[in-house]
Amino acid sequence: MYISEYMTSDPITISSATLLPEARQILNEYQIRHLPVIDRERRLIGIISDRDLRSAYPSSVTPKSNALLTYAQVEKTSVEDIMTTSCSTLSPDASLDDALIIFDRDKVGGIPVVSEEEVVLGIFSLLDLTAAYRKLFGVAEEGSILIGIEDDGRENILSTLVTLLEYNNIPLTRLIRLSEKKKVAKIFMRINSLRPVEVFKLLKSKGFLLLEP
Repeated sequence: MYISEYMTSDPITISSATLLPEARQILNEYQIRHLPVIDRERRLIGIISDRDLRSAYPSSVTPKSNALLTYAQVEKTSVEDIMTTSCSTLSPDASLDDALIIFDRDKVGGIPVVSEEEVVLGIFSLLDLTAAYRKLFGVAEEGSILIGIEDDGRENILSTLVTLLEYNNIPLTRLIRLSEKKKVAKIFMRINSLRPVEVFKLLKSKGFLLLEP
């Protein structure tokens, strides 16, 4: 699955000369958290987030006299002064794994998607990543059930499971095997069934050990 399928295309952007109050108003008006900053050719030169703006404004515990001075300074400050310029980016054909690595490494909430010429094409957020993985793993699909099974080491256990479910007309939509060092491997499969109890009984009757919560 590629970023281009889930990113927000043609996102709202601003120039580096945009003043902080205007940037804040845009974020609030469109209920977004990130604004790519571009030059006249729409090439990415930075990004500003709602967190950046919160840091620029005085906090609720700032003495009133100091707060007024800070507000006066903020009114004259442009995005260029506080934006992040060394931001990570993604290409439209990057994978969800690529995005996950960046989110985990950089601790950011949104990643600009750019062309080879650094032109902004979209933005990919943590919410977009969540939506993509929900679809990938079939979460919230009608009749969808996630079942965990202990890998007991029997030969061809995955093909055995697939054959068993197909023979009993139980739709299998996802199948994952997780192996960790010094731990018993686990198999997770997602099926579509309105009779989960019968599926559990079938698996147990064939000697499969279901994982308990």
